[in-house]
Amino acid sequence: MQKMEILKPKDFPPLLREINDPPKKLYVKGTLPDFKENMFLAVVGARKYTSYGKEACEKLIAGLRGYPIVIVSGLALGIDSIAHRAALDAGLKTIAVPGSGLDPEFIYPRSHVALSEKIVESGGALLSEFEPKTPGYPANFPQRNRIMAGMSHATLVVEAEIRSGTLITSKFAIEYNRDVLTIPGSIFSKTSEGPHMLLRLGATPITTSGELLEALGFEQDEKPSTQELFADASPEEQIILNFLTEPMTRDELIRKCGKSTSETNAILSFMEIKGMIKESLGEIRRI
Repeated sequence: MQKMEILKPKDFPPLLREINDPPKKLYVKGTLPDFKENMFLAVVGARKYTSYGKEACEKLIAGLRGYPIVIVSGLALGIDSIAHRAALDAGLKTIAVPGSGLDPEFIYPRSHVALSEKIVESGGALLSEFEPKTPGYPANFPQRNRIMAGMSHATLVVEAEIRSGTLITSKFAIEYNRDVLTIPGSIFSKTSEGPHMLLRLGATPITTSGELLEALGFEQDEKPSTQELFADASPEEQIILNFLTEPMTRDELIRKCGKSTSETNAILSFMEIKGMIKESLGEIRRI
């Protein structure tokens, strides 16, 4: 079992030391990524998310594969956990800041204990200012939101209703003079009200991974190598990549793979979300 450590303020993430109300100490479990070598992006959103929000979050984070970016979120139900899992799938480090203590018996929500363990096992970390055996009290969540915003270079709001607690994180980000980014949504969706309000207040709209990278200060020619991009491809994905030395139609690729149409389409869909392939003009090609 991973040992829990206590960080004193001098060892905090540098950006967190700059805020006007930093915690007095932080409990940490796992490995904190290098603060000088990485950009830290807080990703927050609605607990009651839509399929659009889930897909947008997964696709944007998948497009960050190979870049020195750490995803920070709150381990909560909804977009938070989707962001953590998308980061793990993309081979990115991720930090969870739950609204509870870090004792395994008190991690909140209980359904995400396994996810918290996977984050640590994958080289990420759990952070909390609460004593290890602190339950997930409602008052804890706004308090932990300032840590997420404070330690990150930017905050991305995926979905949020107008009175959502998610917007508390963006409020802290604005107070700390950090960039606030958000994903535009449907004018008919309640979960788009928060992002659209942020856009009216000057938040940066994000619709592609390229725009997200640009907002984080990466030049567009600073692309990860093909080796980095495909490093964690599954055996099934690698077979498809080997076939795609040149673009080919979906039907042709399905025939070559020798798997059922539904199985191949499922693999292709996930590869596109991960940023490995792209379909255009009737042909599929490697990125």
